[in-house]
Amino acid sequence: MSLKAGIVGLPNVGKSTLFNAITNSHVEAANYPFATIKPNTGIVTVPDERVDFLTKLFEPKRTIFATFEFYDIAGLVKGASQGEGLGNQFLSHIRECDAIVEVVRCFDNPEIIHVENTIDPKRDIEIINLELVMADLDTVNKRYAKIATKARVAKDKEAIKEAEIDEILIAALQQGVPARAIDNLSDDQRDFVIKNYFLLTMKPIIYVANVSEDDYANPDANKYYQVVKAIAANEKAEAIPVSCQIEAELSELSSIEKHEYLASLGAKESGLDKVVKASYRLLNLSTFFTVGKDEVRAWTFLNGMSAPNCAGIIHTDFERGFIKAEVYSYGDIHELGSEMAVKEAGKLRIEGKEYRMKDGDIVFFRFNV
Repeated sequence: MSLKAGIVGLPNVGKSTLFNAITNSHVEAANYPFATIKPNTGIVTVPDERVDFLTKLFEPKRTIFATFEFYDIAGLVKGASQGEGLGNQFLSHIRECDAIVEVVRCFDNPEIIHVENTIDPKRDIEIINLELVMADLDTVNKRYAKIATKARVAKDKEAIKEAEIDEILIAALQQGVPARAIDNLSDDQRDFVIKNYFLLTMKPIIYVANVSEDDYANPDANKYYQVVKAIAANEKAEAIPVSCQIEAELSELSSIEKHEYLASLGAKESGLDKVVKASYRLLNLSTFFTVGKDEVRAWTFLNGMSAPNCAGIIHTDFERGFIKAEVYSYGDIHELGSEMAVKEAGKLRIEGKEYRMKDGDIVFFRFNV
């Protein structure tokens, strides 16, 4: 599955520094607005200790982790929804993403310019969210203009249903409420919006609070982070404290050096690992594995997918000719120590077309085309 998260925020909040660290690539990170005009993209692996264990156990010729694609999108400014600061281009790039990672500046440094001249996470979040809301309001108003007459005059049932949805959306967006937070849409109406409207504020969001190096070990002491965390909690979103500068330094180290550095900071995993894992959870994703001497591989699937659907992620022929799936859990092989022991313990199951895959399933698909 191709998965994309867009990194957004005001200019000079640490977006490109975060992107450099998360992909260990080197896009321009300059101390002025719009240093990033075209969205830079990078593929990152999803950290998973289960893959490490399976690799040691099976000693394959190659190991492939699940991956996630991040877009570094240039800084938004006030008026972006009206085209200010190349805003229309940037908003279109966000529209292509599955999720939004919003970087918020939570550190003081007079040497780094802030486009609004002061540090105020609440204001910065409101600026970004307002521009996304206004862009969505424009989208919905245009749809409503086309459908309203048909609903009112022709009494078309489908048009009436859509007009009702549009009216709910317009009322909420005019109040600055993002589409994801609207609570008076039914499940069917929400599904219709997701499938047909492609609204920016319907996308799930993670707030990344970019704290100073001094606050890395104890971000809760940072007053700005507390503001971001409160806003995220109110939106039922997630806030993750990250020092983009430290993450950039970590990305230059070897695996051993990275662990030693994190240990010296009193951390078990980097902020970036937390962001990647949170992005994965945000999109309701899980992982199944295929294993063997040739390859150990992690595959990403949407929770609720059937065994044939997951087989199709590997190859369309697997889904088309699906016969059965031989499945056991990662927990069983981790506990018992080998695939043979799993089989001898009767933990290997034969599943059919109705089986819903679970996170951590290790599977061999049988098919015939």
